[in-house]
Amino acid sequence: MLRLSERAKRLKPSATLAVNAKAKALKAKGIDVINLSAGEPDFDTPSYIKEACKKALDEGFTRYVPSAGIPELRMAVCERLKQDYGFSYSPEEVIITTGAKQALFNLLLTLVNPGDEVLIFSPYWVSYPAMVELADGVPVIIATSMEKGFEPEIEAVEKAITSKTVGIILNSPSNPTGLIYSPEFLKALGKLAQEKGLWIISDDIYDKLRFDFKSPENILSFVPEIRDRVFMVNGVSKTYAMTGWRIGWAVGPEEVIKKCAALQGQSTSHATAFAQKAAEVALTGPQDEVKKMCKAFTERARFLAEALKEIPGIELIPPEGTFYLFVKVSSYYGKEVDGIIIKDSVSFAEFLLEKARVAVVPGVAFGEDKFIRISFANSLENLKKAIRRIKEALKLIS
Repeated sequence: MLRLSERAKRLKPSATLAVNAKAKALKAKGIDVINLSAGEPDFDTPSYIKEACKKALDEGFTRYVPSAGIPELRMAVCERLKQDYGFSYSPEEVIITTGAKQALFNLLLTLVNPGDEVLIFSPYWVSYPAMVELADGVPVIIATSMEKGFEPEIEAVEKAITSKTVGIILNSPSNPTGLIYSPEFLKALGKLAQEKGLWIISDDIYDKLRFDFKSPENILSFVPEIRDRVFMVNGVSKTYAMTGWRIGWAVGPEEVIKKCAALQGQSTSHATAFAQKAAEVALTGPQDEVKKMCKAFTERARFLAEALKEIPGIELIPPEGTFYLFVKVSSYYGKEVDGIIIKDSVSFAEFLLEKARVAVVPGVAFGEDKFIRISFANSLENLKKAIRRIKEALKLIS
C-alpha cells in the first residue's frame, strides 16, 4: 500500500457535498427526497450570460489566458466593486480563480506559514478549517452563541490572539447562519486587526443576497484605513446562479495578489477562458435577475422561519441574508425512534432523511453540533411540503 502524506490523512470530505450526493442518489432511485442541503441557488443561470459563453466559444476563445485572468474580467471586477461598494481598485490587485474556493485556498497558501494561527468564527463554512490546515496553519475557533445572534464578542477575539496569530477569516452574510455582522463589531474588529498587525480575508460570496436589500458591505465599508490588510473574495456562483461555472476572484494588496497568480500558474494555470467571458457579462450586464432571485429568497426565508418556529423544540434566528437557516434541534437529542437514539446533529439529519425524506446538513460540519442547516434554495412549494413532512416525522420521536 502506498504511503499517504500527513496532509492527505488529515483531510476530511466536505459534509455539505456528501449530504447533497446522498440525497441525489436516493432521488436517482426514484425516492421522493426534498433536498434542503444544497449550497447553490435553484435558479438557472440568466440567459444573457449563457449567450455570452456561446459567443465566446463560437469565436474560438478556448485557449490559454493569463494566470491572473483576462484583463476585461479583472476590470469588470474593479468596476463592480466601485458600483456596489464605492471601492477603487486596479486590475493588478485582482486575480480570477476557479471559484471563490480557490481564491481562499490561494490566499491561505500564500499568507500562512507552518504553525501560524488563523481565527475562524463558529459556526463557520465547512472548508475554512480544512483550508488553513492544508496550508500547514492552525485554525483557532472562536465560539459564538445564538443568544447573542452568532456575532462574536470582541473581547473573545482579542483573548484568542497570540504571538502566532496572523489573520482572521470573515463571512458576511454568513454560511450557515445568514448573519450580517453589525457595523459596531466590524469597526472594533478592524481596529483590533490594525493594532495587532493581522490580515483579514473577507468572504463576500453572499454579499448581494441580503434581505434588507441594502448595497453590499464588508469590513472596509466601516474601516477603510485597513485596506492594506484586507483581501476580498467573491465570485459569480451564488449571485448569478453560476455554481458550476467555477469563476471567483480575490482582491487585495498587489504584492500578495501577484504571488497568488504565481501559485495559480503552477497549479491550475487559470480559470476556464470562455467561462471568464461569461462572468464578465454577468458583472457588466443588467442586474435585474439578481434582484428577482434575492426577492424570492427573502420570501422563502420569511415563510420557513415562521413555519419552523411553530414546531415544538426547534429554535432559530431568522436569517438576514444567504439562503440558509441554522436551526437548533438539540432538544430532540437523547430521544428514541424505532430503537434508534437521536444523539447528535448527524443522527438527527439521518432521521429526517429516513423518516421525512428531507435532506439537511448536520450542524457539526459547521462546528455546532446542536444545530442543522436548512437551505431554502428550493421552491416555495417544496419548502411547504418539507415542513409538513418534518412535522409528521418529529411526532414519531418519543
